[in-house]
Amino acid sequence: MIEYWHNPRCSKSRAGLALLEENGAEVEVRKYLEDAPSADELRAVLDQLGSAAIDMVRTGEKQFKELGLTKTSPEGDLIQAMAENPILIERPLAISGGKAAIGRPPENLLELL
Repeated sequence: MIEYWHNPRCSKSRAGLALLEENGAEVEVRKYLEDAPSADELRAVLDQLGSAAIDMVRTGEKQFKELGLTKTSPEGDLIQAMAENPILIERPLAISGGKAAIGRPPENLLELL
């Protein structure tokens, strides 16, 4: 089972979901803008990604600048900002078997199959 953090309005998110389904994946969709992950959930996903918080942040979103965040902001600040403003979370994101992948490009998601 793959947990898929999905924004149906995003073409990359739709493409990633289609790619997983075309490859026979069983997917549980989480509309993360409506069901925002907690700071603890975000930390767990970052551990599974093996990357820094900034790699999971959409730095081009206007809220990123409005919140006074930068690419060198502390990890804790970035995680809290994503928890409070889920639009800042890079999408799509998939989690399975103790691993996670960001679907940029969507083919990255195939690592979880």
